[in-house]
Amino acid sequence: MPEKNQLDYTCGISDEEMTRRFKEAIRIDEEMRDIQGLPQARYDEETNRAYLEYADGRKEYV
Repeated sequence: MPEKNQLDYTCGISDEEMTRRFKEAIRIDEEMRDIQGLPQARYDEETNRAYLEYADGRKEYV
């Protein structure tokens, strides 16, 4: 069986393109959650706590 190189595992897509696609997918998901009124999981680095942020701006620490 022939050896696979790094491009074989990503179907020839560069790391930069994969990162761009990932960020766009996250942006679309966040936009859809806002439209549906669903909370988004966030992390507060100042307090080191996770929280849910609702479309109305309310934060609920979990």
